Amino acid sequence: MPVESTSATQKTKTAPALAWFTVGALGLTVVGAGAVVFFFNPSTHGFYPVCLFHRLTGWNCPSCGGTRALYALLHGDWRLALKDNALFVFLALAAALRGAWWGAGKLRHRPGGQFFPARYVWPLLATAAAFTVLRNLPVFGFLSP
Repeated sequence: MPVESTSATQKTKTAPALAWFTVGALGLTVVGAGAVVFFFNPSTHGFYPVCLFHRLTGWNCPSCGGTRALYALLHGDWRLALKDNALFVFLALAAALRGAWWGAGKLRHRPGGQFFPARYVWPLLATAAAFTVLRNLPVFGFLSP
C-alpha cells in the first residue's frame, strides 16, 4: 500500500478563535496601560520605571520622555508631547497608521504581510541612534525632555 506523505512545508493557519483571543488580549492590555498613564501623571507619580541609561550616563536615551509624551498625547497636548519625545510621537503615529492599514487589509481577507517587516529594523535603529546623539547636543536642546 502506498503511504501518502504530508509535506512538512505546509503552512499552518491560526484558528480564528485563537486569533480573536490574541487581538482581544492585546487590545485590553493596551487600553489598560493607556488608562494607567492617562490617570497617573508620570511627572508626579513615582511608580514608573526609571531610565537606567540616563541614571548612569546623564544622557537622554531615545525613549527618555516617552511616558510623559504618551501622557501628553492622551490628554491632547501635541506640543508638550513633541517636546517630551518627538521620536515617540512620530513612531506612535506611524504605528497607528500602519495598524489601521494592516487591520483593514485583514478585515478584507487580504494578505497583509508582516506588521513590521525586517527591512525597517536597521533604518529605525539608525534613526534612534541619530536622535539620541542630536538630543544630547547643546544645539539641539529642544529635543531633550
